[in-house]
Amino acid sequence: MATVTPIGLDIGSMSIRAVETARGKDGPVVTRAGMAPLPPGVVQGGTVHDAKPLTAELRRLWSTAKFRTRKVVLGVTNPQTVVREMSVSNLPPRELRASLPFQVRDALPLPPDRSLLDFFPLEDPGGKETVRGLLIAAPKEAVVDMVRAVEDAGLHVARVDLASFALLRAVSRLDAQVEAIVDIGAGATSVVVHDDGVPLIVRTIPRGGAEVTQTVATRLGVDLAQAEDLKRRVGVRGDLEGGDAEAADVVREAVRPLIGEIRTSFAYLGSGSRPTRVARVALSGGGALLPGLVESLHAQLGIDVAFTDPAVRLRRGRRDKHDGLDRFRPAAAVSIGLALGAAA
Repeated sequence: MATVTPIGLDIGSMSIRAVETARGKDGPVVTRAGMAPLPPGVVQGGTVHDAKPLTAELRRLWSTAKFRTRKVVLGVTNPQTVVREMSVSNLPPRELRASLPFQVRDALPLPPDRSLLDFFPLEDPGGKETVRGLLIAAPKEAVVDMVRAVEDAGLHVARVDLASFALLRAVSRLDAQVEAIVDIGAGATSVVVHDDGVPLIVRTIPRGGAEVTQTVATRLGVDLAQAEDLKRRVGVRGDLEGGDAEAADVVREAVRPLIGEIRTSFAYLGSGSRPTRVARVALSGGGALLPGLVESLHAQLGIDVAFTDPAVRLRRGRRDKHDGLDRFRPAAAVSIGLALGAAA
């Protein structure tokens, strides 16, 4: 029997996504997957505001999806999380971890004692005095509160991982081209630019599909359910007439700030000490399903844009029948990447 690895657990502002994989003879196999909705306001910006409904939904999800383990790898997405390239002293791993608060305190938006720190090397330093890599700093209180809510549901958090790194594992194409992975969720959008798997920019933009829905509702004077329907049905297409054309104009205007943030991320990459141009964009996330968005991004950014399959590195197991991955496949990239990291 294949060994079950910890569940990849992705907690967003509107739903929980969880994916179970096992080690098959031909690689990782998805065996079970499940999604549970969250009431509005329970989780916002990666921060738990009401732990009881979150814990209750986690218990329900584990009961209905029939996951075979309670060990999870928890994804972290928070606009306050900092991922910044810098050089630190070349020390053995344990000494480096202990020295990080003192080495990087001037680079942090929060005091070191209020941050969870990690360092991802981007080179083999050999005998050099310093090593270049990515500093990762997450707000400690938000992460601890999330872990506590998960473990109150009877689960065990085996590891906490950055959601952006999970995206890299799940959908990155490893070749000679610089690729941007853009995952559009309800409350946040993750942007990861990498060169053959090596991260160049990691950013969380506090904008997503829910903001677009709210803007459409306000400008057209409709309720949120009607606004969501219009957003999903007409999107940003330019080939519509009548009322649908008006709605598409409003959706297009509502999406413009997010596209501007994505463009700014790419411009920053092109103006650094090692200027780099993004060659293509891989889209994922439920918010990326807007009709016409792929074409609009291609026109505005001037580069190839395509929606990507989050399960490209997984085989489908015969046991994936409880809820099923297809129910939330477009939004599954982070949970799949977390599961793949647990299997590594």
